[in-house]
Amino acid sequence: MTSILSALLCLGLSLDQRTHVQAGTLPKPTIWAEPGPVINSGTSVTIWCRGTLKAQEYRLYAGGRYLNRQKSLEPGERVKFLITGKYTERYTCNYLSPTGWSERSDSLELVVTGSYSKPSLSALPSPVVTSGGNVTLQCDSVDKFDRFILTKEGHHRLSWTVDSQQQPSGRSQALFPVGPVTPSHRWTFRCYGYFEKQPQEWSDPSDPLDLTVSGMYMEPFLSAQPGPSVAWGATVTLQCGSEIWFDTFHLHREGSLDPPQHLHPQDTSAPSQATFTLSPVTSGHQGTYRCYGSRSTSPYLLSQPSDPLKLVVSVSTPQDYTVENLIRMGVAGLILLGLGVLLFQAQNDNKGAIDAAR
Repeated sequence: MTSILSALLCLGLSLDQRTHVQAGTLPKPTIWAEPGPVINSGTSVTIWCRGTLKAQEYRLYAGGRYLNRQKSLEPGERVKFLITGKYTERYTCNYLSPTGWSERSDSLELVVTGSYSKPSLSALPSPVVTSGGNVTLQCDSVDKFDRFILTKEGHHRLSWTVDSQQQPSGRSQALFPVGPVTPSHRWTFRCYGYFEKQPQEWSDPSDPLDLTVSGMYMEPFLSAQPGPSVAWGATVTLQCGSEIWFDTFHLHREGSLDPPQHLHPQDTSAPSQATFTLSPVTSGHQGTYRCYGSRSTSPYLLSQPSDPLKLVVSVSTPQDYTVENLIRMGVAGLILLGLGVLLFQAQNDNKGAIDAAR
């Protein structure tokens, strides 16, 4: 009896060891989220787990805790888990095969956006970058975030995280160096902010910022009508034209953080031209302008810049006559007072003369 028990124990141990060895050789499953790991607040997300064709069951874990399980779908290679409500967790999954359980997948971290107002994103010195050049992207917010995240949109979504810098104004900001910028693909960015205590709760995304790459075509020409010197409140038109065909023209003022204005010419035959109207002109329009041309087939690729055009605004603001009018009224009052004193004195002198004559 003792020998049988010992044999069974040895058999059990050997089977247990063989099961663990075989389980350890199973491929690690992969885990991903649709539509992605960054989720808008209030929306649902689907988590997929993929193992092998022989997988019989999948299990999902959140923060290391068992969350749910799904039987394999045909052909059994993957399953999906629908997540709603609170999903700012780190998720892993594993699967059961005829030889045992696989190890858990790499972790998938979900974050939710919309917890705070959106920051602003701008390019320094300009969102128009020469091919091969570098640019600095500035993410800025009224909220005192601890960190900012910059994401580059595209097939391979890239992201960078930088500690924020608190400004004397009370705002927070972060600077992201980007480059070299090449014309091989689009350069579209957004940024988010978050607090260190809630790293999986992000702000709303900033408005998208598109970097455009210049230097791909011959430069257009830029002129001002009626001229580059304009009176305050007047109207000026900046005409950008080219001898080669463009279906879009872009106008940018040097030093401005705003993206370039763009217009589509009505006549798309060469030579092409677009007219940008500035009205009414203020001191905010003063500066140096350049224009670019592009084609809709590659809207982020621009021509070389036009020659610079310096727009000068002559300031002619309404004058404030309040002080001047008060001075005039004061002088007039003194004159009237003086005349009154003289008249009174003359009347007294005449009265004294009449009394003496009597």
